[in-house]
Amino acid sequence: MENQTLVTELVLLGFTKDPKINIVLFVLFLLIYIVTIAGNGLIICMIIINPHLHKPMYFFLCILSLLDLGYSSTALPKLLTDLFSTERTISLSACVIQLYVIVLVEGSECLLLAVMAYDRYVAICQPLHYPILMRWGNCYTLIGFVFLITFMLTIFPAIFTPVTLCRNRINHFMCEMLAILTLSCENTSSNELVIFSVSFLSLLLPLLLILLSYARILYSVMKIQSTGRSKAFSTCTSHLAVVALYFGTVMLMYFGPSSMYSTNQEKYSSIFYVIVSPMLNPLIYSLNNREVKDAFKKVLTKLGSQTV
Repeated sequence: MENQTLVTELVLLGFTKDPKINIVLFVLFLLIYIVTIAGNGLIICMIIINPHLHKPMYFFLCILSLLDLGYSSTALPKLLTDLFSTERTISLSACVIQLYVIVLVEGSECLLLAVMAYDRYVAICQPLHYPILMRWGNCYTLIGFVFLITFMLTIFPAIFTPVTLCRNRINHFMCEMLAILTLSCENTSSNELVIFSVSFLSLLLPLLLILLSYARILYSVMKIQSTGRSKAFSTCTSHLAVVALYFGTVMLMYFGPSSMYSTNQEKYSSIFYVIVSPMLNPLIYSLNNREVKDAFKKVLTKLGSQTV
């Protein structure tokens, strides 16, 4: 956004101005935020304090939980405040920061899910090479590439394709890229082309890598005995559930027709990948992962013995 922008403050329209509905939404979103903070925080603590979870798989899960915390903490506190506010304004600089953080986290999570799929592919299809291919140095390098590539794909295009705003009312509860484009009085076709191109690279390519990894995993799993199949499938179902939930809602928004930008569909789609998905991710991984459940049980048993 250029310094010559016509507005210095934006108004987030949110969902509704009905006080009764806002009270219900406040309670709902507050509970979701508490569960998100508690769930992802517990996942991170369990992985850090439990030596049995010091593995690449859980290292990536820890990074995913950190990204989910960043997602929720960027949008939800402002949303909770606006539900009881009559103005619902946000400064242009704060809006830009929120926009960049969301875009960076969004792109990083897509690539991270692809890295996690590759980790499962190596563990199941090339178990003898797993200690070499997924040694800690390579894991740190992969995470570094995730953030570097995401920064180059998302932040740079946003910086070098500024938008001059002449309206200040956003039909959204946060500063979303597509919603902000509707505030411009200029032709935004070039910006939409950039968004589509970046979305193709940061969404479709990671999804293609994930699908190829799991196709290869499925082919390998069908060859092993039935006793080993259940264990292999259990380590993958949670990741596939997260992938389906996250990529499905994000692609619905970014690859939908441009006519939906001014509708409420984008706003409600954002609820799933910005608010609901970060809450469900730790629940999905903890319920489908035996090692994580065992770690929780040990901690609860230890806390219970200390209180007695």
